[in-house]
Order: sequence, then C-alpha cells, then structure tokens
Amino acid sequence: MAIALVTGASRGIGRATALQLAQEGYRVALNYHTHAQAAQEVVEQIQRSGGDAFAVQADIADESQVMQMFARIDKEAQPLVALVNNAGILFTQCRVEALSAQRINQVLTTNVTGTFLCCREAIKRMVPHQRGAIVNVSSAAARLGSPGEYVDYAASKGAVDTLTTGLALEVAAQGIRVNGVRPGFIYTEMHASGGEAGRVDRVKSQLPMRRGGQPEEVAQAIAWLLSDKASYVTGSFIDLAGGK
Repeated sequence: MAIALVTGASRGIGRATALQLAQEGYRVALNYHTHAQAAQEVVEQIQRSGGDAFAVQADIADESQVMQMFARIDKEAQPLVALVNNAGILFTQCRVEALSAQRINQVLTTNVTGTFLCCREAIKRMVPHQRGAIVNVSSAAARLGSPGEYVDYAASKGAVDTLTTGLALEVAAQGIRVNGVRPGFIYTEMHASGGEAGRVDRVKSQLPMRRGGQPEEVAQAIAWLLSDKASYVTGSFIDLAGGK
C-alpha cells in the first residue's frame, strides 16, 4: 500500500477524493487546515469501510507548515506516490475595483504558492522512486474568468494550470505524471465562502447539461488520472463543468 496525499480533504471535492482513493487501495493522508473534526470523521469513515487513512494538519500557505506536513508523512512506512492539490480559498463575490491587495495576496498565496510548495515537496519524494502522479484541482473559472464574482480566484487557477503544464514537462522523463481537473459548478461548501450558498442552483439552467455536478464525479476523474489506466497521460486537463 502506498500513500496518496489529498490537501483540503475535510469536505467537498477533497473529502470525496479521499474516500474514492481509499476504495482504490491507497493509504490516504488527509490534509486539513481548520476543520479537524470533519477530517477525523473522514478518516473514521474510511477505516469503517476497511481502508486506511490518517489526518495531518497544515495551512498550505505557510511554507514551514507544508514542510512539517511532509515530514509527518515521511515517518510512515509507505512511500508517497500520489498528490492531489485540492486546497484552495475564495472570498465574497465582488468586482475587480473592490479588491484589496490583502485579499488578492491571500488568494494567491494559498492557491498558487501553496500548490507550488506541495508539488515541490512531493516531487522530491517521488524522483528517487521514478514513480508518482500529481493532480492539481483547478477550476473552470481559469477559462471563464468569473467576471463580477471573483476574478482573483480565477486568476489563481489560471496560474495553477500553467504550473501543471510546466511541471508535467519538467518531470515526465522521471516517471512522474502531472495533470489537472477543472471543475465547474459543483455542489460544495465553497460557494458559501463566496457569499452565495445556492449559486449552483441559480446558474444550473444556463449550463448545457442543466444541472450542477457532484463532488464524487470530480473525485472519479482525479482517481483515474492518478491510476495506471492513465499511464500515458500527462500535462492534460479534464473539464468537469457540464459542458460550460
């Protein structure tokens, strides 16, 4: 059994991904920032189903905490072979002229710098084994821009897409694959963070498929990209946005 690290795994897409990867035989390291009880509940759910998991706290925006998280994983007997960079933040919907430098920097530090740091530390551990897979959770916002809502978040996910492309090319010859998923309107708690918990229901009629997506649908795509079934796939993106 090998370890898969999922950041932001206490809820939403991260939670669904942790549960899916446990079913597929990984030992799951569930990263969380503040929702300790929720993360522990996911661990216990995995264990009740016969899987194996443990929780590890870290704010990925803080380099020292990222280092401590990977040091904690290093203490386990199994190698780290998979990383899902799912942790991310957004703030209340607003137009660009209302953005503060503090908000912009906070979004970029977590969503971009944090993702870079986790990739950096994972690659260090995968290169000696010439084996590993990373999936970066981006957003359809990277393509659509989120005008009038959160262009700062969209821009951060655009940076994650560029990281995915560049890193995939950088480590391909070392047996490490890097891909991305771009979820669209998925039923998760993140919309409440943007100030509109019912956002998916508001916009779903505008989507070609006329419905929002479920976290489990994204998790299944992530699991496929990490698996040997996707062994010839790197530098690619799967859009999960109902045709948007």
